[in-house]
Amino acid sequence: MKTSRSTPTSISQAFSPAGGDLLRIGSTRRGFLQTGLAGLAGISLPALFQQKALAAATGQATRKTNVVLFWLSGGPSHIDMWDPKPEAPSEIRGPFGHIRTKVPGIHVCEHLPLTAKIMDRLTLVRSVDCSASDHTPITMQACNPLARRTNDGRDGGGYPSMGSIAAKFRGANAPGIPGYVALADSLPADIWGAGHMGNAFNPVSGKDLSGRLKLVEGLSIERLGSRRDLAEQMDQWKRGIGANESVASADHFTQQAYEVLMEGSAQRALNLEEESAAMRDRYGRDSLGEKALLARRLIEAGSTFVTVSGAWGYFDHHGDEVKWGGIKKGLTPLLPSVDRTLHAIVTDLEDRGLLDSTLILMMGEFGRSPVINKNAGRDHWPRVMSMVMAGGGLRHGQVIGSTDKHGGEIETRRVAPGDLAATVFHHLGIAQNTNWIDPQGRPRPIVAEGGRVMTELL
Repeated sequence: MKTSRSTPTSISQAFSPAGGDLLRIGSTRRGFLQTGLAGLAGISLPALFQQKALAAATGQATRKTNVVLFWLSGGPSHIDMWDPKPEAPSEIRGPFGHIRTKVPGIHVCEHLPLTAKIMDRLTLVRSVDCSASDHTPITMQACNPLARRTNDGRDGGGYPSMGSIAAKFRGANAPGIPGYVALADSLPADIWGAGHMGNAFNPVSGKDLSGRLKLVEGLSIERLGSRRDLAEQMDQWKRGIGANESVASADHFTQQAYEVLMEGSAQRALNLEEESAAMRDRYGRDSLGEKALLARRLIEAGSTFVTVSGAWGYFDHHGDEVKWGGIKKGLTPLLPSVDRTLHAIVTDLEDRGLLDSTLILMMGEFGRSPVINKNAGRDHWPRVMSMVMAGGGLRHGQVIGSTDKHGGEIETRRVAPGDLAATVFHHLGIAQNTNWIDPQGRPRPIVAEGGRVMTELL
């Protein structure tokens, strides 16, 4: 089934205030149908409903599951956060100490005390192989080693992100909420999209979404309702142009779109003013914390996959001579934010009964080098990285995999990108043998290179 890539008609075009309360329709039959399929409020809501219907038609699970991916852009240092090496020489172990967690035998950085308190609800994966990853979100957001930076204008090889896969094969969990939302200051820098799978499955920018879900000036819900009444009176005329499946589907999805706009659930999801001051403080008033709270509101409202990035490249701690500083100077002020945010979303979702249905991931594009360099920083290290997982109804309170005594090489239980993809799709109820079709008509597997679900979590 081909998806149209045309730009949706805006609501101001579909419902013109000119001519009193008359509904403006095209002068031709085609014009009327284009009006009926107009994207409400600047995004094609009918198309979003069609995505959900497609997921149901292809036999994908309808259980309400979702994913929140925290993207620590720049490459967070695994040794200085989640895989401390206290017995290593100072140039390897770095400037921070380590602390015990709630789970005996598992230690984390001394600046992650809240993380330590909820270790029984977390899994540390210390052996992620990100050797295919470059300094972009492509490989690890796709969780596909075939998707990579190429610097030839064809980055990613056309392979889609996990969020786009979720948007296509699951859709949203509720009407009127995009399936895949990105909360980032720069989508091109920090978010990977649908590749060759089609623009319809690219992430919706949360930053832009709030503005697009507002009615144009001069149009109220009441006026929209009156135009809707008039549109309903045109049903008999529409049937006269020839009833067929496409028209029936258009009517159905557009009807849902009307209801969404009038209900206002998407607008409310993006309004932090509805949260108490105490809850906003709990998450933190910084970029990462506020986006995390928005992510909770979005998945609560029905989004399936939300990616959060606090800022572009802010974990790229090469040394004190660069923008983000070295390990001590640059990472020290970030750790409390990471600690607070992770603790807040895990405990908040747990309080709301949503933790088992929500899989939380926290990671970047790669780790950082074992040895502190001359500028008090660490360099890129794609051989291994650590990541955090929580929720999803999975078995936590454990560490998966290990690195050698210097933290530079995988020692046990290599976790490939495809293994992570398989685990995420298993949680979402998307069959592992699902394929998407590339522009040449060839089926492409959503799980690359034989990736398998991480059984330690089941």
